[in-house]
Amino acid sequence: MIYLLALIGLVAVIVLLWKAFGPSTQPEPPRTVGPDDDPEFLWRINRDARRGGKDGTDAGTEVGE
Repeated sequence: MIYLLALIGLVAVIVLLWKAFGPSTQPEPPRTVGPDDDPEFLWRINRDARRGGKDGTDAGTEVGE
């Protein structure tokens, strides 16, 4: 009889440990992508640099030059 109680207690402890430290059942929230990691942002920056920028100036030059 004592072995049966010990087995039930052991199973209960294992289940509690699994619930506390086991794999999560909730999906992870989506990761926010910064502008330097966003392929579309980098493509637009490259496109604008090749076109000469939106303000009509040459790429790589300042307005005061």
